[in-house]
Amino acid sequence: MNGAELLVSALENEGVQQIFGVPGEENLDLVEALRRSVIKLVLTRHEQAAAFMAATHGRLTGRGGVCLSTLGPGALNLTTGAAYALLGAMPMIMITGQKGILSRKQARFQVVDIVSTMTPLTKMAHQIVSAATIPSIVREAFRIAQEERPGPVHLELPEDIAGAAVPAIPPVPAHPIDRPIASRAALDRAVELILKAERPLVMLGAAASRPHLAEPLSDFVMRLQIPFFNTQMGKGSVAGGSGLYMGTAALSERDYVHWAIDRADLIIAIGHDTVEKPPFLMGPKGPIVLHVGYLPATVEEVYFPHAELVGDVGPSLGLLADRLEGSLAKAGTLLELRGEILARIADRAEESRYPLTPQRLVHDVRQVMPEDGIVCLDNGMYKIWFARNYRTRVANTLLLDNALATMGAGLPSAIMAAVLNPKRRVLAVCGDGGFMMNSQELETAVRLGLDLVVLIVQDNAYGMIRWKQATDGYPDFGMTFGNPDFVAYARAYGVNGSRVEGADDLAPMLETAFARGGVQLVTVPVDYSENMRVLVDELRDQALVRRPETEGNFKQPTS
Repeated sequence: MNGAELLVSALENEGVQQIFGVPGEENLDLVEALRRSVIKLVLTRHEQAAAFMAATHGRLTGRGGVCLSTLGPGALNLTTGAAYALLGAMPMIMITGQKGILSRKQARFQVVDIVSTMTPLTKMAHQIVSAATIPSIVREAFRIAQEERPGPVHLELPEDIAGAAVPAIPPVPAHPIDRPIASRAALDRAVELILKAERPLVMLGAAASRPHLAEPLSDFVMRLQIPFFNTQMGKGSVAGGSGLYMGTAALSERDYVHWAIDRADLIIAIGHDTVEKPPFLMGPKGPIVLHVGYLPATVEEVYFPHAELVGDVGPSLGLLADRLEGSLAKAGTLLELRGEILARIADRAEESRYPLTPQRLVHDVRQVMPEDGIVCLDNGMYKIWFARNYRTRVANTLLLDNALATMGAGLPSAIMAAVLNPKRRVLAVCGDGGFMMNSQELETAVRLGLDLVVLIVQDNAYGMIRWKQATDGYPDFGMTFGNPDFVAYARAYGVNGSRVEGADDLAPMLETAFARGGVQLVTVPVDYSENMRVLVDELRDQALVRRPETEGNFKQPTS
């Protein structure tokens, strides 16, 4: 047995079923060991895409996804994926090759200090210098990657260590780790705050979307009947049909959901991670905030909670509900705002304008996707509209990145979602800019035989930055580009392509694409004039006439 075979044995012990990546000559012993293992090597067309896939595996399963690259240039291509997983709290293991450490006949050719490069981008970065240590290092890597707060780990395997002879050392078995539950004193403080609240509101943040939390969070909300809103990455944390959903904080202030946020006197922030763009801005006159999380709060200028409930979130919330269920007469005070908030957000969702408005685009996607269908967003202006307008009813069915917020991740994340959920509808929604950053992975999706629909939202520009440019008063400059014929481009990969040419074409075209099966691409033009009308002018005007008074009432518009 050699070091590479020992590494693969350790990965099998962790339940790894596939590794994504682009190998190089420094990985050849590892590739040969994978050939003889039960682990599938999924070749991607770029290392960055491999990292996005592995990170999404971690996000959807809670178990570390694995990606692979060679040394130097290949390893450096993993860095964006490492940051994506680190900021997004997604467990992932990156394995990179390196020249030999005992002898180096090619001197410093392609040699970059990848361990030092990865150190600030990971929870752990480690060079393996002895094959005998591989079983314990791999077990530690997965433990660190998967424990709260989850994230990426990097292991560098030099080629001489990979090829070194080593005894058959048994892998280190995993064992269950029970997280501590919030203390009695913390529960007492939380109960006191909630009982005093006149207008309580629950916020569900990124860490509320852990795969195992959907049931306990839904149970907590239903037992206490406190209305809730979520951050962008917290969408779907509570099962649909509760009647308590108030909206999504796609912006930091002034949106319609902030009618409820600004009026609340207590916000129970469950799983908030300040790596997300702030869902609301705390200030000296704001509400009391109770932080509920696996880890203590990170105090920021815009987030400084007044009390904390730290521990295993599900069981801790269960204990909190045991103490409070049936005793909160004013739990639903803010529900009086729900109907108008949701109606305002849904305004013009069925408008027959061509090119399509963002509201119509989101509406039609929602009509086509079943409750358990998974929509994977790249990053662009449409992300704000999906965050505001797309109603989720099942956890982790709208995958968006509000942490690193990198372009290029939409298609790879959708590929991973389709691999893990072959019987569910999976839709990648990409802007024309973000799609072209990893469009080569269409070939990977075709080779894997996936059922996957890719929707390209086309405005021939880096639309979000163009919008920011306009709202800041700058001239329109430097943000537009040309595009290929996306239908012809898709066909070059063996993918069926379709172009939306009328306001009522999108939903039936998506239905047809899903019915056909395989990899399908649909491109739709979008009218982003709604960005300024709704997200700037309309929200500014409503903020002037509808501000919460200190006693909780609203000013009425004056004629």
